[in-house]
Amino acid sequence: MTQHAPVLIVLLPLTASLLCMLFSRISKNLGSWIVMASIAGAFANACIVLQRVLESGGKTWHYWMGGWEPPIGIEFALDPLNSILAVVVTFISLMVSLYSRPFVKDEDWLHVGGYYTLFGLLTVGLSGMIITGDVFNLYVYLEIMSLSGYGLIALGGRKSMLAAFRYLLIGTIGASLYLLGVGYLYAMTGTLNMADLAARVVPHLNSPLFAIAVACFIIGFGIKMALFPLHGWQPDAYTFAHPGAAAFIAGCMSKAPAYALIRFVYYIFKVDNPVVQSALNVLGILGVAGILIGSIMAMAQYDFRRMLAYSSVAQIGYIAIGLAMGNMYGFIGAVLHAINHAFMKSSLFLVIGGIEYRFGEVNLYRLGGMNKKMTISTITVLLASLSMIGLPPTCGFFSKWYLMLGAYTGAQYFYIAVLVISSLLNAIYFFRIIEQMFIQREASLTEVHPHKGKLGLPLSMVIPILVGGIMILVLGFCSVDIVTDVVKLGLPEVFLR
Repeated sequence: MTQHAPVLIVLLPLTASLLCMLFSRISKNLGSWIVMASIAGAFANACIVLQRVLESGGKTWHYWMGGWEPPIGIEFALDPLNSILAVVVTFISLMVSLYSRPFVKDEDWLHVGGYYTLFGLLTVGLSGMIITGDVFNLYVYLEIMSLSGYGLIALGGRKSMLAAFRYLLIGTIGASLYLLGVGYLYAMTGTLNMADLAARVVPHLNSPLFAIAVACFIIGFGIKMALFPLHGWQPDAYTFAHPGAAAFIAGCMSKAPAYALIRFVYYIFKVDNPVVQSALNVLGILGVAGILIGSIMAMAQYDFRRMLAYSSVAQIGYIAIGLAMGNMYGFIGAVLHAINHAFMKSSLFLVIGGIEYRFGEVNLYRLGGMNKKMTISTITVLLASLSMIGLPPTCGFFSKWYLMLGAYTGAQYFYIAVLVISSLLNAIYFFRIIEQMFIQREASLTEVHPHKGKLGLPLSMVIPILVGGIMILVLGFCSVDIVTDVVKLGLPEVFLR
C-alpha cells in the first residue's frame, strides 16, 4: 500500500468527508470520528512519503493517477518541500479536529456532520494544492479549499456570515485570476503538467501573454494568502470564524497558496527571468508594506483574535520578502517561516478558542490572572509570542535569521531594517498579551463552560494546545536539521548552479 501513499493523503479524508453526513445520521459522533481517523491516515501517509523522498536523496516521487502518464494524465509530484508541508498540514488538521469536539458536542447530528464534512474537505483542498503536479488540478483543490473555508467561517455565528460572504467575493476574484493565468499558459504551451510546463514555457518568457499570466498568478495567490493590500477579507474571516476551526484556517489556509506561488516562481517560471524579477520586486514592496502596516494595525486592536489576524498580514509579508530576495537564504527563510508560522499561529488560535470556550470572550484587557486559570494555555501563548517576536531558541528566531542572511547576502540592507523594526513592533503587542496574562490582576470573568480541573479545559482541547507549545520548541531545536536534511534537498535549480 505504500506505493499509493501520495494519493491516500487526499483520498482518505475526501472519502470520509463524503460519507460523514451519512454516518452522522446513524450516530451523531460516528461521522466525526471517521473523518478524524481519515485525517490520521492522511498524516501517516504524508510521513511515509516524506521518509521515502528523503531516503532517495530528495528525488521527486511522481505518482500517476490511474496509471496515465503525464502530460495527458494527472500526477502528484512530491519533493522534500511539499512533502514536509503535507506533513505539517495533516498534523495540524489532526490536532484541530480533536480540539474541535467540545465546540460541537451539544449540536445535533446535522451540525456535527456538516462541520466535520467541511473540515475534512478543507484538509483535502490544502493537501491537494501542495502535492499536485498539475496546474488545473491545483485550481480544483484551490476551490475545494475555498468553498470549505467559506463554510467553516460562516459557521462562526451571526457576524461570520458577512465575513464569509466578503471572503467569497474577494476569493472568487483570486481564483478566477489564477484560472485566467492557467488559460494563458495553456494557450502558449499546450500543457497543464507542471514539469512539462517548465520546459515548454521557456520560448515564451518574453511574450506579453507570459507577463500577463505572471501578474494573474501574483494577484490571484496574493488574495488567497492575504498579501497586503489584498488582505481585506482576512481580519473579519479570522476574527469571526468557527472557534473550533479558526486555528486550522489561520495556521494553514494561507500556506498552501504561498507554496503554490513558490512553485510557480521558482520551479516553473525560473527566478532569473526579467519578468519574474520585476514581479518579485513588486512582491518585496508589498511584503514590506504588509509587515509594517500589519504590525501597526495589530498594535491598535483589543480583540485577541483580530490582533492575531493583522499579525498574520505581517507574517505573510516575511514570506513575501524572502521570495523577493531571490537568493538561497531568502528562499530557505521563506519556506522555514511558512512551516514555523503554521504552528505558531495555530497554537495561538487554539488558546484563543479555549479562552472563548470557557469564558465566552477574548477581550485582550480581560485576560488578567489567566496564568492561574489556564496554566498550560498561557505557557503556550508565552512560547508562541516569543517565537513571533523572534527570540531563541524558539522556531521563529531561525526563520528570521535566514531571512536576515538572505538580505545580507543580497546586499538588501533595507530588508534587515524592516525585519528589526517589525520584531520590535511584534514585541510591543505580544508583551502586552504576556503582561495581561501573567502580571495584571485577575479579571472577573463569567464561565460559560465551567471547568474546575487543573487543566482548565477538556482534555481533547488541552492536548493540541500542549502539543502546539512543544512543537514551537522542537522546530526551534531542529531548525538546522530541517534546513540541511529537507529544505536544501528541495532547492530550485537556480540555486544549484
